[in-house]
Amino acid sequence: MTSLASAPFIPPGQGHHLARRFSFVCAGATLLTVANTLVRAGDGPLRFDIAAAYSFGISLLTWALIDIGRLVLRGPLHAQAPGYWPKSPAKAAALVLPGITLGYLGGTSLGDWVAGRSTFDLLVDNPARFYGILGASLLVSVAAIGYFIQRGKNEAMARQAQQARLDLLVSQLEPHMLFNTLANLRVLIARDPGLAQAMLDRLVGYLRTTLIASRATVHPLAAEFARSADYLALMGMRMGPRLQVQVDLPEALRDCAVPTLLLQPLVENAIAHGLEPSVRGGRIEITAVSPPNRAEIELRVRDTGVGLPDGQLPQRPTAGGTGYGLEHVRDRLQTLYGPRASLRIAAADDAEGGTVATIVLPKHHGDPANLH
Repeated sequence: MTSLASAPFIPPGQGHHLARRFSFVCAGATLLTVANTLVRAGDGPLRFDIAAAYSFGISLLTWALIDIGRLVLRGPLHAQAPGYWPKSPAKAAALVLPGITLGYLGGTSLGDWVAGRSTFDLLVDNPARFYGILGASLLVSVAAIGYFIQRGKNEAMARQAQQARLDLLVSQLEPHMLFNTLANLRVLIARDPGLAQAMLDRLVGYLRTTLIASRATVHPLAAEFARSADYLALMGMRMGPRLQVQVDLPEALRDCAVPTLLLQPLVENAIAHGLEPSVRGGRIEITAVSPPNRAEIELRVRDTGVGLPDGQLPQRPTAGGTGYGLEHVRDRLQTLYGPRASLRIAAADDAEGGTVATIVLPKHHGDPANLH
């Protein structure tokens, strides 16, 4: 099924859904096989191999003609993402009815070949049983297809709701990030107008690239690190030697996909809570690691600032902050990855002190929405 899921006619993100429905159909065919070998009717129960040939032949062929067929013919059927089910009842009928008919005829022919007989002889010998088998096959096929179509609609609605939530979160992050940056610039204007002018020039370029990047849902981890480094360079113009920066991104992780502006609130938090309250300032470290034998990435933002008061993260940033950053990161992780991602804030466990924010998320090279 892996090779089928990667076939060129399978749209991105549909392979694992297709595999799941394939498993569902196989499970149903197995139950029908067992039932046909246990239930005595007419001329007796079928042998297991014969029952399996009929059940799997009819079920899998019908499924393939309809479920795979809708993806192959999505252009003529006008079956659009995210669900790829035809919205027009006429086009849906043009797919489903031939699929059920050909699936039944083809699967029955396979079963007849294994059994060494013709089911269609029942039309003469036992028409009641023939029409009973035909009716049961049609009923099971229609019920399964109806279930798949409804499930596809539900999945499409869930993905649309997820995308709407992500769009809202990103739209909230943009003014939050801009507000914090302008607040820092305002402080510098009063202290050093010349440096404030240089900082404003750098700010224009930074905001241009950052706001363009924020229009996407995900980007490479290298781009995320670059944006964070740009922001820290901007803050370095104001804080001077009080801010040291250390960035470590392994080459193997540069192309991994992560949500845009994921680290930005954590970096802002480290400056506002850790380094700004410290007279001597300190160092911010941004690192990425991939634990051995785990398909995960750990992103860490560590500062050597004042640390957590009484082991607890302050509820609000200093000087005009909104307390929005950490909540925003957790919401985006939950929306994109569910329980597979997390954000943890803890005190640093070495002599330098400070705070460590750690994000754990699946290692992925595409849109996280496709993981569902």
